[in-house]
Amino acid sequence: MPTIKAVRGTRDLLPPETALWNRVEAVARDVFRRYGFHEIRTPVLEATELFARGVGEETDIVSKEMYTWEDRARAQSEKAQSLTLRPENTAGVVRAYIEHKLGDTGQLQKLYYIGPQFRRERPQKGRYRQFFQIGAEVIGPATAGSESPLRDAEVLEMLAALLDALEIPRASAENEFRGWRLQLNSVGSSTDRPRYVAALREALGPVKDRMCPDNQRRAETNPLRVLDSKDVEDQEIIDALPKIADYLDDASKAHFAAVLDSLDACGVPYTVNPRLVRGLDYYTRTTFEFTVNLGLGTQNAMLGGGRYDGLSEMLGGPRAPGIGFAIGEDRLILTLQALEEARAAAAGEIAVTPKMDAYVAPLSVGQHAAALRLAHELRAAGLAVEVGDGSFRLKRSFEAAERVARAIVIVGEDEVAHQVATVKTFATGEQRKVGFGELAAVLGE
Repeated sequence: MPTIKAVRGTRDLLPPETALWNRVEAVARDVFRRYGFHEIRTPVLEATELFARGVGEETDIVSKEMYTWEDRARAQSEKAQSLTLRPENTAGVVRAYIEHKLGDTGQLQKLYYIGPQFRRERPQKGRYRQFFQIGAEVIGPATAGSESPLRDAEVLEMLAALLDALEIPRASAENEFRGWRLQLNSVGSSTDRPRYVAALREALGPVKDRMCPDNQRRAETNPLRVLDSKDVEDQEIIDALPKIADYLDDASKAHFAAVLDSLDACGVPYTVNPRLVRGLDYYTRTTFEFTVNLGLGTQNAMLGGGRYDGLSEMLGGPRAPGIGFAIGEDRLILTLQALEEARAAAAGEIAVTPKMDAYVAPLSVGQHAAALRLAHELRAAGLAVEVGDGSFRLKRSFEAAERVARAIVIVGEDEVAHQVATVKTFATGEQRKVGFGELAAVLGE
């Protein structure tokens, strides 16, 4: 009988890699806490209409990538409902904001989430059909300052702080290849954008037939997505298309200028990219991406986001301007792994998995209970401890211990009788007797 494997485009996350995932999420939670964000958890399953109305029916996400099905009615009085595994989380957060009347407080809502999303994408490096995002949203009534360019700059400064905390370096003349870069642009207000889209569609009319099939389709359904195309042969045509900056009204220009001034004041480096538009229907004004040229291949975007001042109204809610982002956690992990490998190589080292504090090795089955009790006490003291099996020979216990721990704690009949363990530290080769009561302090040094 053939074995059953993970579905194509998905994968299992296994130790020791999961330790890195946990560290990333812990750092993110700590940074978000310092900026006043609180966690929200929305359902993986949402009504399809949420994404059709919010993300946009003509986007690639909705038209080609969503996992959608009809949920059969369970009674004659019910109608079948179209359900979708969430392909992104901003729409779900705004739906929750509306449904739970979070705007009634009159305060800004600063919310973050960590969890899986689902898209039927072509599997490639760092992109999976079940993938994980870390994201945050700032949303609320305009009277609470939700439209302020200060919010845009604060979110971008927080992201820079998060990448710094994860020890991903900033791009510089000395670190051009490995560092992160922030690119941003303004796609204008809800009145600027339609004027620009009309001009873009008109400019694409005479040239779209010379473009790749995907861009020919986008030229008709969602012209903004053409600007984001990576098709090499279409770049000359795309470079000659109208620029959004020429279609911004004075208010949008002033908003974007204030964002840039605030980033300058905070020392956050950036590049204005006039082709950065992000094609989701809900984006307005500031849009941005953080890219890094290590670990991600040709698709170097690690995270992105933007302002969505009209999304709440699109979903039937009150006016509630907002700005948010999503980090591709899978891609962030690839970057961190590539950085660690590069650092280890530069130092002439081999990247290793962090080891546990101790391996408690009973010398026979008769010491199992004593070994487990000792491990319990060490764990209660905050140490990471593995317990061996007394049926192992001593040599095998040493081999097993050296693979996973910094030290081995030998527990035999004499050790139990005198409450003194034999401890060997692998890095130094030192072996000594340590009283059970002092073990936690010694191993934690």
